[in-house]
Amino acid sequence: MQLEKRQIGSLSVTVVGIGCNNFGARIDDKRTGEVVNAALAAGINFFDTADSYGEGKSEELLGRFLGNRRSQAIIATKFGLPIAGQGSGARPEYVRKAFDASLRRIKTDYIDLYQLHKPDPDVPIGETLGALDDLVRAGKVREIGCSNFSAQELREAAAASAARPGSARFVSVQNEYSLLHREPEEGVLAECERQRLAFLPFFPLMSGLLTGKYRKGQPIPQDTRVAKFERYNKLLTTENLDKVEALAGFAESRGHTLLELAFSWLLAHKVIASVIAGATSARQVNDNASAATWELAAGDLEEIDAALREGSAINR
Repeated sequence: MQLEKRQIGSLSVTVVGIGCNNFGARIDDKRTGEVVNAALAAGINFFDTADSYGEGKSEELLGRFLGNRRSQAIIATKFGLPIAGQGSGARPEYVRKAFDASLRRIKTDYIDLYQLHKPDPDVPIGETLGALDDLVRAGKVREIGCSNFSAQELREAAAASAARPGSARFVSVQNEYSLLHREPEEGVLAECERQRLAFLPFFPLMSGLLTGKYRKGQPIPQDTRVAKFERYNKLLTTENLDKVEALAGFAESRGHTLLELAFSWLLAHKVIASVIAGATSARQVNDNASAATWELAAGDLEEIDAALREGSAINR
């Protein structure tokens, strides 16, 4: 199976990526190796991690299991969230410190996409961009991006880059987006189109709700995040489960699965470069890789929105 590729600036990434937040946390070293190997075998080239995932363990494991296959991967990582013994934020001196630490953990001499994990209200965005531009000019970073930015913050970043002609600018933004979380439609997606930014949706499967794993009237599968943690269990609202039933019915009536719908609906938005879903097994990697093949038409998208409205209205 040949996965489609889309652009993040100069980077050509597969439309299905691997979210590495499970590495060294929900799954151990052995399973992490299985996920990385399965991804490369399936033709997936995009791996998204962060220095904060597992307090650095995710980066370490990704670097270890890629090994001499580093050139086959597009590695995206993030900085800015608190790291014990390292710091946090987006001041220029911290950008350099965090970057060097990520290089050591991943055991590489460059990062393909280096992303600010969240806005830092205490640091002018122009200062952060200046430090990132230095890394790009030094050949240590290929492209830069951001995460958890609003449309206004994206505009401010664009203005700061424009004030320094020829400097590196953000080429991507990574925010939460899925069939059950539509907030980016309130301005961020349109801003991405205006600036020609790639959009990377995180939590594309809404912590498993959009895999078909959790269905109305059925017991919660044991050994899942939703079963173990209250913060995920709270997602199983009556409204969300009704929407899941409506979406599953739409997909099944057309010979597809809910998982295929979740991926293909996101990729129907051309501004989206890659759907970065976490995986805890080789099987999940393969299921995700094969899910992004359903080409939805404009009429399908309208019917999906109607199904979601019906799901929301069931208990009103």
